[in-house]
Amino acid sequence: MERQIDTMTFSAEEAKKVMATQCPFCSVQCKMEVVEDRSGRRPTYQVTAIPNKASEGRLCVKGMNAHQHAVSRERLLYPMMRLQGELKRVSWEEALSAISTRFTELQSQYGLDAVGLYGGGSLTNESAYLLGKFARVALKTKYIDYNGRFCMSAAASAGVKTFGIDRGLTNRLSDIPLAQCIILAGTNIAECQPTLMPYFTRAKENGATIIVIDPRASATASIADIHLQVKPGMDAALVNGMLKIILDEKLTDESFIQKRTKGFSAVKEHLDQVDLEEVAEMTGVGMDRIRKAAIAFGKAATGMIFTARGVEQHADGHMAVRNFLNMILATGKIGKEGCGYGAVTGQGNGQGGREHGQKADQLPGYRLIENADDRAYIAGVWGIQPEELPGKGVSAYEMMELVHSGDIKGLFVMGSNPIVSNPNATLVEEAFEKVDFLVVADMFLSETARLADIVLPVSAYLENEGTMTNLEGRVLLRQAGRSAPGEARHDWQVLCDLAYSLGKEKFFTFRDSEDIFNELRVASRGGIADYYGITYDRLRKEEGIYWPCPSLEHPGTPRLFGEAFAHKDGLAVFQSVESESPAEQPNDEYPLYLTNGRMLSHYLTGVQTRRSPVLAAREVENILEIHPRTAEKHRLEEGALASVQSSRGTVIVRTKLSTAIREDTLFIPMHWGDAQNVNRVTNALLDPNCRMPDFKSSAVRVQPLAEYLQETDANTKKVKVE
Repeated sequence: MERQIDTMTFSAEEAKKVMATQCPFCSVQCKMEVVEDRSGRRPTYQVTAIPNKASEGRLCVKGMNAHQHAVSRERLLYPMMRLQGELKRVSWEEALSAISTRFTELQSQYGLDAVGLYGGGSLTNESAYLLGKFARVALKTKYIDYNGRFCMSAAASAGVKTFGIDRGLTNRLSDIPLAQCIILAGTNIAECQPTLMPYFTRAKENGATIIVIDPRASATASIADIHLQVKPGMDAALVNGMLKIILDEKLTDESFIQKRTKGFSAVKEHLDQVDLEEVAEMTGVGMDRIRKAAIAFGKAATGMIFTARGVEQHADGHMAVRNFLNMILATGKIGKEGCGYGAVTGQGNGQGGREHGQKADQLPGYRLIENADDRAYIAGVWGIQPEELPGKGVSAYEMMELVHSGDIKGLFVMGSNPIVSNPNATLVEEAFEKVDFLVVADMFLSETARLADIVLPVSAYLENEGTMTNLEGRVLLRQAGRSAPGEARHDWQVLCDLAYSLGKEKFFTFRDSEDIFNELRVASRGGIADYYGITYDRLRKEEGIYWPCPSLEHPGTPRLFGEAFAHKDGLAVFQSVESESPAEQPNDEYPLYLTNGRMLSHYLTGVQTRRSPVLAAREVENILEIHPRTAEKHRLEEGALASVQSSRGTVIVRTKLSTAIREDTLFIPMHWGDAQNVNRVTNALLDPNCRMPDFKSSAVRVQPLAEYLQETDANTKKVKVE
């Protein structure tokens, strides 16, 4: 028996498709089975979790409904080109020819660096690797970076400086229940990585003290024994207070410090000058609570610290993380069971995406593009001369500034929505409106794709096989379960096809994702992030393998730093950190702090989750979380539309009263574009160490929308008269 469905014919056996895959969203990368049943008038889908070592067989609401965006009728199905001002359907041949011709023209006229590439932390390792190779071999441009710059750069750079290596988790998730004290700083795991919460509840059941550091009483803070409701951007100062107490109470591990670290004496001398009452005043946290938290962590035999964007997305994010790592080292809580540090990666492949060449200063395997030996090795793998490799480019937001200034004339965006995700988003939108040539590869017509000259349709997670590296540093193989719809192609196929159009096909002769991964293995060999011993066959049999894994016989490395750190001398490095306030402070014109973050139902800029009917229905619009007393002071009521303004722009959101937030702080999620885009007001000041923007501490004012519109109208009329 056969049925006719959407002009396609299926036998009874073909009508049901079982797809083993994994969630495309956060860094846990939960495994799942999606069953597609096309035997009825419309396809139906059933999603169940598959037992796995990371989430232990759990799925959150995002994972349960991820398939909805993959099968959405809004999927892009064919290439489009802007003709007479509108995006019109064209063939792949026309699109690729136009891209290669225009990029070649721009580079011939303005130099090789006139074209830039902007990637994403949700791309597979294979696509991320190939994007970096494409930039440096096919286009020979130094300008490549990716949205992961906004995710992990502060923690990554801090890990490299302190430990000599950057991996999201220095041990395993299974170590969490063994920790007697856990600090969760600037991370709302309950909403961002909810399938990990049972690890922390088990730790609590085992007697662990949970300390949460966050300006908001978030869902994660609800499990805390101690909640330190710190002012935005004051994490480094808070840790200085905690460290001083740990030293004063003689809770340091002197043997560990002496044998395994260096630089402690300078930190001790610095902490001798710290005034605890001043720390309490600066941070907005009572001294008794700071003391209680410090002693709890110092006395615990085992302990772990986790940081995320609340700590890291500041102009001093790198140094703030360094200070948390100081506390890990001072108490010797690393390299053994129940101890370690975790940078809670946001994006699905935020870890792997930065290891293999999307970042401006890196080559595959975490090699450095300015290191002569690293350049020579990668050039040998790629079949070019070292001098043919371009130098270091700039960070993601700095690329947007170069697009705005006209230094970058053409831009290729893959797997990202920079108009919504960048700070100072109004400048970015202006940049994209006037750039000479913009190409976007995406599944949907995102806010960025709407401005493109050419849009290329790409495959979704159900269709695109490849590896992802989760927050533990565990490499996982995601299988493909269905064909891509319409004329959509895999990201890596798009890059190979474009390389062919540019006449660089000999460097991109890949047949499938496994073929790319095998070259990646060689390119990473001997590097810090060594994947050489990992193969698709091993991943199918072993589920996942921790890097570094230098040989086929190597089991992988679940726990780092048991014997030595990754610096040449084997020692970890302490760093003195000043107690500084955020560069942008509230004032008479902008009297409030603004911070931003995520909601449970949505992911990043919402391009995918807002196409899921179930997820979109849970949170239909953006919100402004504001304390009732602050709302009353600014004439705002529950549910009223409000205007939030900084010196950079304005965002329009609906008011949600909450006693869970500090009275001097506002919170707006990051998942919406256009008028609801919080990044129209966020601060683009960059961390000098890692170029992370200062997303989490902007000075703003708030008022009812009606008042704002009246003022705007009055000012417009005044300007016209003058």
